[in-house]
Amino acid sequence: MIESPMPTRAEVSDVATAIYEGADAIMLSAESAAGQYPVEAVSTMNNVAVEVESDPTYREIIEASRKATRTSVADGIVAAAREIAETTEIKAICCYTQSGTTALLTARERPRVPIIAMTSLRGTARRLALTWGVNCVMTGALDRFKMAVVNAARAARAQGYASEADQILVIAGVPFNKAGTTNILRVAPCEERLIFATDPE
Repeated sequence: MIESPMPTRAEVSDVATAIYEGADAIMLSAESAAGQYPVEAVSTMNNVAVEVESDPTYREIIEASRKATRTSVADGIVAAAREIAETTEIKAICCYTQSGTTALLTARERPRVPIIAMTSLRGTARRLALTWGVNCVMTGALDRFKMAVVNAARAARAQGYASEADQILVIAGVPFNKAGTTNILRVAPCEERLIFATDPE
């Protein structure tokens, strides 16, 4: 679409194939950098992505391509999070991450609910910005799990994924602010009063 407002069949096919194969992100180069129709090119790519992701075959392909071998506690936790989210009324998976690995592992599972990556490191948030299904939220450094749950609930509500009546999943690691410690999975309410009632000081 560098010189044409309409895509060729090959261009549409390339975008659709990348999405069916589970690509984290799709991009334009010349079309948006030097092309005559950058807005139309981006709009067309978005329309193809929306159409592919609404195809029932897309979910079948994505779910069939999941990695079966899991070798760590973090692998098991993110797999369990996906299972819980897909069999209950969970609205989002909120994962605390320092290096970005927990969010990447969660995205690898391709859950049917949004993933919110909570991090205090700007570089980690930037690296995760193009990861499949991940929305990054900057948070301060934490030292208590209760406040991690509260911040996750606030983020889910602020992003529009959940209301106070909903529940979310929180994935984190203790000790906090240390890479490679993912060891907690918690189903939590989004209403802060309930969080404080069930997690007293």
